[in-house]
Amino acid sequence: MTNEINAVILAAGKGTRMKSDKSKVLHEIFGKTLLGYVLDAINKTQIIKNSYVIVGHQADAVTEFVTKNYDNAQTVLQSPQLGTGHAVSMVCPCLENFDGEVLILCGDTPLVTSETIKKFIKYHKNQNSDITVMSAIFDNPSNYGRIIRNGENLAAIVEEKDATTLQKEIKEFNAGIYCINWSKVKSAFSELKNNNAQGEYYLTDIISWGVSKGLNTNVYTIEDNSEIFGINSKIHLAQATSMLNQKILQKHLENGVTIVDTNSVWISQDTEIGADTVIFPNVYITGKNKIGNNCKIGPFAHLRGNVEIENNVKIGNFVEVKNSKISSNTNACHLTYIGDSEIGSGVNIGAGTITANYNHFTKKKSKTVIKDGSSIGSNSVLVAPVTIGEKCSIGAGSVITKDVEDKALALTRAALRTVENYIK
Repeated sequence: MTNEINAVILAAGKGTRMKSDKSKVLHEIFGKTLLGYVLDAINKTQIIKNSYVIVGHQADAVTEFVTKNYDNAQTVLQSPQLGTGHAVSMVCPCLENFDGEVLILCGDTPLVTSETIKKFIKYHKNQNSDITVMSAIFDNPSNYGRIIRNGENLAAIVEEKDATTLQKEIKEFNAGIYCINWSKVKSAFSELKNNNAQGEYYLTDIISWGVSKGLNTNVYTIEDNSEIFGINSKIHLAQATSMLNQKILQKHLENGVTIVDTNSVWISQDTEIGADTVIFPNVYITGKNKIGNNCKIGPFAHLRGNVEIENNVKIGNFVEVKNSKISSNTNACHLTYIGDSEIGSGVNIGAGTITANYNHFTKKKSKTVIKDGSSIGSNSVLVAPVTIGEKCSIGAGSVITKDVEDKALALTRAALRTVENYIK
């Protein structure tokens, strides 16, 4: 057997309880799809070569997402959908000559980490295992398949609907992640039976099949049960978002970030924040971002992704930023929108300023550039594409539609008119 590892991700289900027309795995947390979290965790291990995503419901949309975002992943159609074992069998033609290990996961478990995946695979290899299943222990594991052991070894997995009363009392359940020796186990997928309560081909049945063939079957018990939390409803989606957020906030706190109110701050997994930065209450950060040291973000600020903020920057109350770079010692303290922009160092952006970056008719977004040391007066509109030179001053209330040269004053303000005795 080679050291090569591939992954199979089960993502064909409709997710009826989500009460949505959208595929379950395309629902998002902090702007990233559930499937994206799983694929990213796989890729971050740096030991898994290719991923095969089994699609069914809204296959075209899921395929478009995978193709657009991942070079080392492809989709495989399951139609009709006859169970999890049948789903994995769909990848058999792709892996016909593969001689290595295959990791099998569900596409609706966004909290699983690359560290856990690596530990799981390492355990599988250290045990010289043919089939390893990840398990978790809960006091009340209702609706989950139970782990049936023979001593320390895995004997079978029994689904809740097929379990006896005694088996339902078992607190160890199947976490839905497998690592298998493909060359030894692939034939199981053509031999599975559907004589069960659901009339489906269960992936869990490869365990009893492996035992009957004398294969080495093992169980790896996960350390943090929350990582295998599956999303089956909008309630679960909200719960997973909260659990993920608390882990993210704890990481930032441990790294020297000050978070004033952990109950009102939401930060995406793909956001980096430097030490001594302060995050004030009611801040919402999605997508991939990088925030430097000694910054102040919020309160009531919104970073929408692809934002790079250098050191000693202030992003204040009711400021929204997306797809922009802001250099060091720059302030945008109040009621401002910064989009598709590149802002230099030492810039001051007055309250109520917006970068008008979007043309509704052409659907085109254009760039605003503000160079070092410039001052943008309050209630200004910078109509992109536009460049404000170094050390410029933009008068309050101006609408700027043309480039402004270095050290210039630009304003589009009408002359002040005073009507004497008007109030009288």
